Amino acid sequence: MSALLLASAGYAQAAERDRLQAFLEVTGFDVALDSIALSAKDAPLMLGMDSSDFGDEWSATAAEVFETQKMRDTALDILSQTLESDLLAHAAGFYASDLGQRLVEVENAAHMAEDDEKAQIGEKLVTRMAQESDPRLKVLRKLTRAVNSDDVSVRAVQEIQVRFLMAASSAGVLETELDEGNLRAILRGSEDELRESLRESAVIAAAYTYRDIPEEDLRAYLDALQDPKMQRVYELMNAVQYEIMASRFEVLAGRMAEIGRGQDL
Repeated sequence: MSALLLASAGYAQAAERDRLQAFLEVTGFDVALDSIALSAKDAPLMLGMDSSDFGDEWSATAAEVFETQKMRDTALDILSQTLESDLLAHAAGFYASDLGQRLVEVENAAHMAEDDEKAQIGEKLVTRMAQESDPRLKVLRKLTRAVNSDDVSVRAVQEIQVRFLMAASSAGVLETELDEGNLRAILRGSEDELRESLRESAVIAAAYTYRDIPEEDLRAYLDALQDPKMQRVYELMNAVQYEIMASRFEVLAGRMAEIGRGQDL
């Protein structure tokens, strides 16, 4: 009997895992997680260095640390403990709709687009909308706040920076040892600038991402995102994404120390 119960539990866990995997795909969260790997290029810059400082092994090392399946598995592990069935069904139901799938398609494409392309096109669109007092710009600003509040974004970016820089300091990548308290104080000092930068970059990215989506559909999307259940789903997804990014950067710091030795850092 115990063996039967164990087998039943195993089947239930596998079924739940399949549901979560389907959730990642239908919402496009799988591609959003994969795009975390693109942030590895910023790691040397955060240390005042260049990827060339870490030799020929840099690209392979970064790819290994930010291996996409590993990040997806971590997300599934966390969501299996936090994402309630009714919330999963609510979000999946919207994104499985015709509008939802069109939105996922453009969002997935934007995640993997070149940063320069997104910035150039997005900035032109935002500038034009501002000059013409286009109401679409207001909708885009509301959309960005609906998926991630300014304060949450600021706190997350600061935490990722602290965890990465402290890990790099502990690993000996930096020549000087950092004090966490002082580091957090410095980051708090530039908090207002960071908040404004994140706010504007989010709107620019949204302008680029949804440039071919009619305003009427964007308003429908905004209504869907402002639903309390969807707000909770995005709160969880953002937390998962930020935690994965922070933990991967911590691991990368250690690996940077390994490959950096012998490079005369």
